[in-house]
Amino acid sequence: MMDNLRAASNHVVLKIILALIILSFVLTGVGNYLIGGNGDYAAKVNGQEISRAQLENAFSNERSRQQQQLGEQFSQLAGNPAYIQQIRQQALSQLVDESLLTGYAKDLGLAISDDQIKQAIFNQSAFQTNGKFDNTKYLGLINQMGFTADQYAEALRKQLTTQQLIAAVTNTDFMLTGETDALAALVSQERLVREATINVAALAAKQTVSAEEIKNYYEQNKNNFMSPEQFRVSYIKLDAASMQETASEADIQSWYDQHQADYTQPQRSRYSIIQTKTEAEAQSALDAMKKGGDFAALAKEKSADPISARNGGDMGWLEPDTTPDELKSAGLKEKGQLSGVIKSSVGFIVARLTDVQPQQIKPLAAVHDDIAAKVKQEKAIDAYYKLQQKVSDAATNDNESLAGAEQAAGVKAVETGWFSHDNPPAELNFKQVEQAIFNGGLVGENGAPGSNSDIITVDGDRAFVLRVSEHKPEAVKPLDQVTAQITDTLKTQKAQAQAKAQADKLLADLKAGKGDEAMKAANLSFGSQKTLTRNGQDAVTQAAFTMSLPAKDKPSYATSEDGEGNVLLVALDQVRSGSMPDAQKKAMVQGITQNNAQITFEAMLSNLRKEAKIKYGAAAQAQ
Repeated sequence: MMDNLRAASNHVVLKIILALIILSFVLTGVGNYLIGGNGDYAAKVNGQEISRAQLENAFSNERSRQQQQLGEQFSQLAGNPAYIQQIRQQALSQLVDESLLTGYAKDLGLAISDDQIKQAIFNQSAFQTNGKFDNTKYLGLINQMGFTADQYAEALRKQLTTQQLIAAVTNTDFMLTGETDALAALVSQERLVREATINVAALAAKQTVSAEEIKNYYEQNKNNFMSPEQFRVSYIKLDAASMQETASEADIQSWYDQHQADYTQPQRSRYSIIQTKTEAEAQSALDAMKKGGDFAALAKEKSADPISARNGGDMGWLEPDTTPDELKSAGLKEKGQLSGVIKSSVGFIVARLTDVQPQQIKPLAAVHDDIAAKVKQEKAIDAYYKLQQKVSDAATNDNESLAGAEQAAGVKAVETGWFSHDNPPAELNFKQVEQAIFNGGLVGENGAPGSNSDIITVDGDRAFVLRVSEHKPEAVKPLDQVTAQITDTLKTQKAQAQAKAQADKLLADLKAGKGDEAMKAANLSFGSQKTLTRNGQDAVTQAAFTMSLPAKDKPSYATSEDGEGNVLLVALDQVRSGSMPDAQKKAMVQGITQNNAQITFEAMLSNLRKEAKIKYGAAAQAQ
């Protein structure tokens, strides 16, 4: 069953489903174990309560996910209460779906064994070091998430049970061999066609256009002849990376003394444990060790914790912040020292202090160069911000030019050429800089220079002061500048109309059996035959696969256009079945069945919602 689950989870459709449903188990599915209810709730699904704490946890996770995904855009959206409420409702909907799926799986008798749970934990790459299960990493990670081993195992059991349900529902779709072959034949069908081209460019060269026509077209289409708003900008750029500073030995020593904790590894302890369900079992294990019993052998035989038992009770190296409180309070100080029987949240344990690694501090010599680089960077950034403030003050005090800012910065301002919204200079290609230029606040009246900008910081370590030196507003281009363009457009339009009329007449003659004479009179002929498949995206291919099938020894005809605007006459001579490689056929069937699987799953979830008794509480609307 686990193999089937892994195979199912690799399908694209199921990955989408699992992303929407299963993720909520990992993030919020253990809420009942972590936080007790207080009489308030978000929803009740068939009598099972979704607590306010679960909803708040799911809402927080969904909000964080969207914030990470949307970046700066999220800050704008988060100011809209309706958007925040939408996130909350989305989180609640996922929790309701989770509850429905869990209940349905239970009704079907689906279950995951302890061995499957254990194997799933061992196989998770997040808990491995160099491809092997790392108990220390495992305990540290689940501890960071606020789980005990039992709580994490229960959350994982719910996740795998739901995966089992999804696989059971979605793996039932299939296609019969006859259906597959018929569909493959249709998809791989080939059409043999010939084309005759009516050259629009040649016809356009023969067209004439009057001055009146040009003027009328210009008046009716002035919006197509706009000259975009244009700018010329002068700017001063400040760059922290270009500011070189030195680091004295005194500076380095002072930095090391102030940040010594960064180079200190705290004392680490290595414990081994035997976990039992009853106090009597723990005491029996302790008595056996006092009589000379081997701790590792007893742990493998008697411990109820499958993870540490596999390693002879060894929990790996633990630092103070990752050491469980029960072990901290056991008072173990010497290597090899045994605890008494300790009552814990998971039953009873007997612990042994296997080894102790004292606190270690890296000497200054080992980190000297690294600290020197950091000191130089900090001094450069400090000098950069001081210069930034100095330049800002100068630009504000002398708002008629950048002369004062140039003197303060010690560099000359750079002036750009003309540019528009669509092609800003690469050196100014920063969102904050472009907003300052294009929002109109720096533009003077009638194209005159405006005021200096404030300091504009980009990427944290660069800044600009700028002013719009010249400005041209958006305007309609005069007729004399676009006459040639309009003339070409009108000639092409006339040529296309003539070509389409000619094609329609020829098409009627071809269908009436008078095609040879008509084509000869038009000085046209069909080219050599070519084979088209459905993979083609051009207009001719699209037209060919919508044409009626040809009669025996008699083509069918239609008109189309090519990518250059020429009008085509298309003769369809033959339709024949193509062949599809087995691998491609298999991929086609897989895509169809996956789509059907998604439809099936959504239908199942919809039915579960319709049949369920869902009651929403006050917490569902709380902000």
